Amino acid sequence: MPCVAECPITMHEEVAPGHYRIAVHAPEIARAAKPGQFAMLEVAPGYAPFLRRPMSFERIFGDGVSFLVKVEGEGTRLLARLAAGQALSVQGPLGNGFSIENAYERHILVAGGIGVAPLPALAEALIPLGSRAPEVIVAARNERLLLCEDEFRQMGCVVHVATDDGTAGEKALATEMIEGLDPAPGTCVYACGPMPMLAAVAKMMIARNVDCQVSLEARMACGDGACLGCVVESKGEREGGDMVLVCTDGPVFDAGVIDWDR
Repeated sequence: MPCVAECPITMHEEVAPGHYRIAVHAPEIARAAKPGQFAMLEVAPGYAPFLRRPMSFERIFGDGVSFLVKVEGEGTRLLARLAAGQALSVQGPLGNGFSIENAYERHILVAGGIGVAPLPALAEALIPLGSRAPEVIVAARNERLLLCEDEFRQMGCVVHVATDDGTAGEKALATEMIEGLDPAPGTCVYACGPMPMLAAVAKMMIARNVDCQVSLEARMACGDGACLGCVVESKGEREGGDMVLVCTDGPVFDAGVIDWDR
């Protein structure tokens, strides 16, 4: 069950232009959290802005968690202005995380931009499962916007870097990089990023008969399924229609569940 806690901020740093890492002391949330789940963060006391903001768990520690925040609007601007020592109200963990199994010979993580947010915690959970280190594709528009590359390398992951303009790694898209790694059955691919990237990766893996899990991003008002504001189309017939909720059915889905053409 999710809890709501006033959590002291233990780290607040800018990791790229307009991108911040916020770590909080939250032992109860950390004990319950799983890679791929998220929390709703209160951006300011009072009623303006009224709604919390959803943020994936970047890392899960013994006594706390961290988040990656990209400044995109008033709520995230307020989060960016916080400082270590202040308290942050955190509601979580929420949603369903990644399915982590040791049945695969190979694990490939694909991150597009801020979509990297849930993948460090996932990589850390995958590393003990086998002798082969996870492979990670980190893609961004340019070198200045690359996120978590050093953290993945420090974990022992094999890191492949792609930038749109070629200022770091290969001048390529994340989809081109994953195709170049030639995943085959016996591999599991985990992806998070812009919806067009996810759709392309998902279709590619389905065609190759490769298991693929995708973490979807969505605007959320509540985080617990009450507002119905984060629906996406699915392929399966479900009670009440063919829609799924990113907050409660996800945010992690098997790639075959989502109707990418709709």
